[in-house]
Amino acid sequence: MPQVHLLDYGAGNVRSVRNALNFLGCDVIDIEKPEDIQNAKMLIFPGVGAFGSAMKTLHDRKLIDPLISYIKQNRPFLGVCLGMQLLFEGSEESGDQKGLGVIPGIVSKFKEQKEGNMPLRIPHMGWNGLRGSDPILCEVGSNQVYFVHSFKADVTKENQHWVMSLTDYGNPFISSVRSGVVFAMQFHPEKSGKTGLNLIQKVISVCMSVDLSLTSSKRIKTTTTTTTTTTTTTTTTTTTTTTTTTTTTTTTTTTKKKTKMCNRIIACLDVRSNDDGDLVVTKGDCYDVREKTKEGKRGHVRNLGKPVELARRYYNEGADEITFLNITSFREMPATDAPMLMVLRETSKNVFVPLTIGGGIRNYVDSLGCEWRALDVAGAYFRAGADKVSIGSDAVRAAMAYWESNKHKTGETSIEQISGVYGAQAVVISVDPKRVYVNSGHHDKHKVIKTSKKGPNGEEFCWFQCTTAGGRKGLDFDVAALVVACQALGAGEILLNSIDCDGQCLGYDLELLDMVCNLVSLPVIASSGAGKPEHFEQLFNKTTSQAALASGIFHRREVAIESVKKHLKDTNHQVRMAP
Repeated sequence: MPQVHLLDYGAGNVRSVRNALNFLGCDVIDIEKPEDIQNAKMLIFPGVGAFGSAMKTLHDRKLIDPLISYIKQNRPFLGVCLGMQLLFEGSEESGDQKGLGVIPGIVSKFKEQKEGNMPLRIPHMGWNGLRGSDPILCEVGSNQVYFVHSFKADVTKENQHWVMSLTDYGNPFISSVRSGVVFAMQFHPEKSGKTGLNLIQKVISVCMSVDLSLTSSKRIKTTTTTTTTTTTTTTTTTTTTTTTTTTTTTTTTTTKKKTKMCNRIIACLDVRSNDDGDLVVTKGDCYDVREKTKEGKRGHVRNLGKPVELARRYYNEGADEITFLNITSFREMPATDAPMLMVLRETSKNVFVPLTIGGGIRNYVDSLGCEWRALDVAGAYFRAGADKVSIGSDAVRAAMAYWESNKHKTGETSIEQISGVYGAQAVVISVDPKRVYVNSGHHDKHKVIKTSKKGPNGEEFCWFQCTTAGGRKGLDFDVAALVVACQALGAGEILLNSIDCDGQCLGYDLELLDMVCNLVSLPVIASSGAGKPEHFEQLFNKTTSQAALASGIFHRREVAIESVKKHLKDTNHQVRMAP
């Protein structure tokens, strides 16, 4: 059983990385104090969130100098996502905040641009490929891995010898680096399914097979002047003939076909307590989750299965992400006792694709009189295994306050709090809109569209009303204003539902989706209404959404995830097929 040391400094994906290592049979030891770093046989350095916040935490815990010293000795190391970006000299994300300075270069934000007619949405979120010639990458091949980031590192003359792979999103960026047995990856191998697990296992195998006395003699040399930090690496290449041969190879990338982003297919599980108090997955019909009796009265909560079991099934069937929407949100419970924490902990042990959790992300006072900030609630979910949190009603309140204050940002909203610590990519805005039909294309307060779906009295125009409390409360506030405000406040993704289309299996509300996609540059997930594979095709043909979510058709096995992906592939849409 290989022994690895995990540097847990509060990064959002630590449990995910730990679960992947445990699944692979590793003996995981936590770094508890700075001195432990030098005793590590192999150091795993995960990271999700803001560059400056992470560097401050490392500084406060006196981890920076031991970490730099360990890496400069060319000792076994694997950095993940932000754990790769922090190796660079700095980042545009955090102004003057310096990075570890091991690799030359400044991490910069993706530029808004188009590739053909398709806007490149930021964050870069989803499944994309790798191109490079390092033997390690054989574990990936033509498969895709999972990315979620707004900032990236570009190749320069000074850092090109570090590059193990490139990925294309508009322009190419560095997706992984290597110098000897020092590895780091911009993507999340722990969230890249079986492909990512195989890659982690290969990296560990290579690192554990080396003679550390030889690798440490080939130090990564860093020289610093008064104004800049320049890193120079010398790597000796040897040929591997046995499992004990030292391999310190860093290969340059070769020109290959550009990589492409995949359209994501997301399985959604609406979770709530049934009448007996058990957690079940349910599904609404226009948001009503109760069965109808023969007399037309509301009956029991629909029970479509247990959340952990269903999530595992969807992972095995090829879902690109799994979303849990906690539709009762257990509003009075302490955040540390919320039942969804158990669901996340158990699910993340065996499900290695991104997990999103929504419901109850807000400031509140629990039944014991303790105050909880939205940041505390989100932090509990991240530590339990979530990768993203979905904010609903609280996002509406934040957006309304944003416009009422003439676009003033307080820094106190749940969106700002969570994105400030964990990064914009960790914050999803769940929107529950309902059509309001009007007779004119002009409205003083709301964005009106002309619709092909006429209203009950033949109206040809409508606006989309925001709702809260699970769709039960309508507001005089529209979706257009909501999504623009949430992007400005720091959100990273929009989950766009439709009360009108929910459970109807007649297709997504393409007019609503097209409107929102044209208003924001964030990734937009389509939700509500899918009933057959052709509905997914229509979505990707007629809007610039890159992700589609469905629930009931998957729960009831009316349509399989594999069938959806096969249809999309056959109609020339890029998708990730399960390896």
